This record gives sequence, C-alpha cells and structure tokens, in this order.
Amino acid sequence: MIQFHIQPDSEIPSSTQLYSQIWFAIASRQYPPGYRLPSTRQLATYTGLHRNTISKVYRQLEEAGVVEAIPGSGIYVRAQGTMDSARPQSALWQQFTQARGVVETALDELLHQGCSLHQARELFLGEIDWRLRCSARVLVTVPRQDIGAGQLIARELENALEIPLQLVPLEELEEILSQTRSGTVVTSRYFIHEAEAIAAPKSVRVIAVDIYDYKKELAMLKDLPKGACLGIISLSTGILRAAEVISYSLRGDDILIITAQTEDSYKLNTLVHSAQTILLDDASLPAVKQAVAKAREDLIRPPQLVVCDSYVGEKSIRALKRELGLD
Repeated sequence: MIQFHIQPDSEIPSSTQLYSQIWFAIASRQYPPGYRLPSTRQLATYTGLHRNTISKVYRQLEEAGVVEAIPGSGIYVRAQGTMDSARPQSALWQQFTQARGVVETALDELLHQGCSLHQARELFLGEIDWRLRCSARVLVTVPRQDIGAGQLIARELENALEIPLQLVPLEELEEILSQTRSGTVVTSRYFIHEAEAIAAPKSVRVIAVDIYDYKKELAMLKDLPKGACLGIISLSTGILRAAEVISYSLRGDDILIITAQTEDSYKLNTLVHSAQTILLDDASLPAVKQAVAKAREDLIRPPQLVVCDSYVGEKSIRALKRELGLD
C-alpha cells in the first residue's frame, strides 16, 4: 500500500490531495496498467478520509479515463489499449502517456544523480503539494491609492479562474505573507517590482497581468464629433487619470472629458447629466444605470453607455491559468 499524505489542516481539499497523489502514483507506474486500486474501505482506513470522499475521487479518475471500474471486482488502472478500445477519443490518454514519459525521464535523472526512489518520491510529492497550495491561495495586490484597480483584477480573475481570490493592499502584503506558508501573488505589471521586492524573500511567486489594450474604445474616442462630452467611469483612479491624459493627447480641446468613480455621487450625477456617451467598466455598470434612471426626467436623451470588454488582457488570463495548473 502506497502511503498517501493527507494534510487535514491544508487549504487544499482532502479530495484534491488524494486525487493528485493517486494520479502521480499511476503516472510514475507505482500503480501500473491493470493494477487493482485499494478499496474505498482500505483507503479510508489508511488515510482517515470518509469512504464517500474516496468514491468521489475514484469517479473523477474514471471520468478522466485513467481508471476503470469493473462491477463486483474493483477499480483498475487502465492500459493504453483498453483506453483506446473503450473510448474513441484518446487525446486525454495520449496527453497522459506523454506526461508519464516526462515523469519517467525526470525520475531517471534524479536516480542518476544519486537520489533514492524514496527521496525522489518525496521531492515529487513535495513539489506537487507546494504548487497545489500556491493555486489554493491567490492574492491580488495593488497600492491602496488605486485599490479600485485591484477590485477590477480580482473580479475578472475570480470569474475566469473560478477560484476564490483575496485582495490585499500592497502596503499590507508583507504582513499577510508572513502569516502564510505559500501562495501566488498577482498584480498589474505596473506594480510588479514592488510586489516582487516583498514576496521574493518569502519564496512566494509573483505573476504580473497585462491590462486590456482598449483598442476598440480608443477608436470610438477618435470618432467622436467635435464638441462632444465623453464621460469615463471606473473603479480605478489610475485608469481615470490615464484616460484623461490619453484623451487629451488624441483630441486636445476638441471634446470635453468628465471622469468619476461610482462612489462619488456628486461627480457621477454631473457626468450623467452632461455626457452624451459614457465609457465605463463592467463593475461600475449597476451604479451608472441607477444614476441614469434617477436623472431620467431631467434628461432630453439618456447617454449612450459603452461597457469595456474587460480590464485584464485575455492572454494574461490564459497564462495565469497555465501557471496555476487550471488550464
């Protein structure tokens, strides 16, 4: 029986820990093709997990095409030939086979360098556990003066990654990291150096995301008629400052620019009454709609609302998914 290490106090769910360790045992051929996996009762005894949790893990492995349940007999590791005959789509198995080859090569290299099998196993499991914990706790950080930018990043990444994130002002990052063993810090590329200076001494990795390029919005800005009034609303004060500078550089005094954050009710009300077009981020949309509805009786024509597609660039989101093992 392979000794599985389940850490009950870990932020990683126990089922995820067990799933990853069984997958590794199969990929490293500790459980070779055709091997009968321990029963749920046996694993419950060895790991202390509930049998329902173990059954859930086995179902996930079966859905992934790694194991096969034979009624009345047990759960068996699939052989490649069985996989191909059972499922016309063998892309997953091919990916699994390639991954196993990578593991075998890495294991051979470790043995060549003098590691024992036991030491190599601990190295692999330790690295897997560390990366899982990094994925389990993701901190988004920006300076407190532009915390709205962090709110936009956290909002979009939570939707894209489907994992919880914690927003931490850059000024508090060192204190938060001193209380955690591992994690991943995400920030805008504008603040990468400050974040790395804090996180690197604690061996916590920092990943920078790029901001959306706003090409569509810039094209709209160039096409606005002379004398138009454009309202720009965002949670981020940095975005508003940049928008004012860029708008003036492109149009000069040809158009009037009014900016506001949603919590500034006076400026928001002024903007809604004055602007023919309002450019805003998705997070600000509910507050802007409410302000427009409230002012509707005073408006000859309601302003056109243009909602930006995103705040974080799509390439950055894809790269972050790969880094966190979520792709």
